[in-house]
Amino acid sequence: MTTRTGTAIIDPTIETRDDLLAPFIKGEKPAERWRIGTEHEKFVYRRADHRAPSYDEPGGIRDLLLELTQFGWEPVMEGDNVIALAGPDGNVSLEPAGQFELSGAPLEHLHQTCAETGRHLEQVKTVGEKLGLGFLGLGMWPDKSRAELPIMPKGRYAIMLRHMPRVGNLGLDMMLRTCTIQVNLDYASEADMAKKFRVGLALQPLATALFANSPFTEGKPNGYLSYRSHIWSDTDPARTGMLPFVFEDGFGYERYLDYALDVPMYFVYRDGKYIDAAGQSFRDFLKGELPALPGEKPRATDWTDHLSTAFPEVRLKSFLEMRGADGGRWSKICALPAFWVGLLYDSQALDAAWDEVKHWSLEERQRLRDEVPKLALNAVTPSGETLRELGGRILDIAAAGLGARNRLNAAGDNESGFLDPLRDIVARGTTPAELLLARYHGEWGGDVRHIYEELSF
Repeated sequence: MTTRTGTAIIDPTIETRDDLLAPFIKGEKPAERWRIGTEHEKFVYRRADHRAPSYDEPGGIRDLLLELTQFGWEPVMEGDNVIALAGPDGNVSLEPAGQFELSGAPLEHLHQTCAETGRHLEQVKTVGEKLGLGFLGLGMWPDKSRAELPIMPKGRYAIMLRHMPRVGNLGLDMMLRTCTIQVNLDYASEADMAKKFRVGLALQPLATALFANSPFTEGKPNGYLSYRSHIWSDTDPARTGMLPFVFEDGFGYERYLDYALDVPMYFVYRDGKYIDAAGQSFRDFLKGELPALPGEKPRATDWTDHLSTAFPEVRLKSFLEMRGADGGRWSKICALPAFWVGLLYDSQALDAAWDEVKHWSLEERQRLRDEVPKLALNAVTPSGETLRELGGRILDIAAAGLGARNRLNAAGDNESGFLDPLRDIVARGTTPAELLLARYHGEWGGDVRHIYEELSF
């Protein structure tokens, strides 16, 4: 989730609807300025006993952050607590139960993305060796109950933890027990944004299936291949989902703006503190009638904060976020941006991907989204084939898109090789979650603790 890394020098009051539209319009960039921002989360555990460390304990999350400053990271404070790091490779931040996230810098090509990921993982592993910490790449804690997990000292999380049980049954699991990989991508215009948004939403179930990696809850199979994806279906219906309006004629910035205004608020940030505004209306805020802050109108940063509290499968800010994938190993962190860059950053690939899904109805898209957490690649698309069958063609389109970009490394390779882990999954028809379940029922003998030996970075 978004972490503030400083106070805005210029933070004007929002006066008009144009002020609300400004972040979307300012996000427009010519293709030569499009960048790739990759975010990935991982679980932190004590090697000695697999316990999730607290923030304050010796060798815990605070010490992990502070030790990383030896690599040039600068601490980001909230009150007296360091809650994030800022540096050339982006930001390191904390999810509510101490899940450790790199929000990478905006980079030109996937070779840089994978190098950035490698640097980050080497840094955390170096510090982990010193502190006795390990790092696990999965979509959900395989063995931890909510009660076993610590809470990080971030003001926005305290507000969200209070609010989540009021609006859904699994929101606390989303906050405390899940990890994801996502990629942030640019657009050239409103029309380009709309087309990428539609392709991203329609194919998000395929990404969920390819990256399905959360089959365990509290040490046992949970009946899902991506339980993380299922969790989002019962978190908060006012701020999650497949956004049917994106496929309506005329969709653009104005329609997304209206959606975002109708998403209930969580908080307002003032003078270094988060003020609880959970469930209140940003529309009231615009009128100076917010109960949490009567008489005040929102600033530009309030709107930026609010846009970060909507959690649909694809999210618009000043870029598009693809949000459907479970957390996973190093190769998957590189594969997720390769999948979406290949589809969305080449015009012919984008057209070809849209041709695959443009005839699907609202109901068909939703049915596919609902079935994927359990069935993954075996879910049947509106075209009557499995996602595995569709996935082979979509990966071919993505590979062609990456080939057309012709971004080469020192060995002369283009970016399409980063799709190889996904090609392997489609070829064998077995997701990462199914491989884990086979190990659990086989050589692990029903003991999920083996996952720490085999899935750690």
